[in-house]
Amino acid sequence: MGSTEQHGPHLPLDTDTRIAGAVARAVATRLLEASDRLQWLVAPAIGYGDSGEHQSFPGTISIGTEALATLLVEFGRSATCWAQRLLFVNGHGGNVVALDRAVRLLRSEGRDAAWCACTASGADAHAGHTETSVLLHISPADVLTDRWCAGNGAPLADLLPSMRSGGVAAVSEVGVLGDPTTATAAEGERIFTEMVDGCARRVARWTPGADGMLT
Repeated sequence: MGSTEQHGPHLPLDTDTRIAGAVARAVATRLLEASDRLQWLVAPAIGYGDSGEHQSFPGTISIGTEALATLLVEFGRSATCWAQRLLFVNGHGGNVVALDRAVRLLRSEGRDAAWCACTASGADAHAGHTETSVLLHISPADVLTDRWCAGNGAPLADLLPSMRSGGVAAVSEVGVLGDPTTATAAEGERIFTEMVDGCARRVARWTPGADGMLT
């Protein structure tokens, strides 16, 4: 699951969804290779999320926390009619509140559901070095390198007060938090591998009594 939101002038609107989908497929392949007893299926991605902080930029479509949480709950109820386990692989930070709420409810109903984030150490916040590098690795034809430009590189914690009141537009005119001009495909491959390794490792440790977010 990801989002449909602006990612600066150089990345596609479905950047988060592409990354989450690629990570989910890679993790499923690795888990299938590691076990002859379990069958892992990857559902089509959920491409709309909670992206209100990007609403000032054209192209952004946000369905908000309430609608997303409801969607995830109904998705989970349906899928667990036949699936023993359900894992949401998340590529957008704005989805976290809805994910926590939905997975908590699904688990209270006796369903073995959890979620896992696509994370990498030292990642910048949005459409910068990290995401641009990963897209250069998985979707190079869709990165407009002639349009990229550096955005606000301040730590996210410093930007949050302004973002809470005015969204990303309050801290970056181009919608970028970080510096995409330093991105490379080789760096993207390294970051993507770290995301897959982390998610696969957390899934391997998943036990029926685990909390909703796999860490």
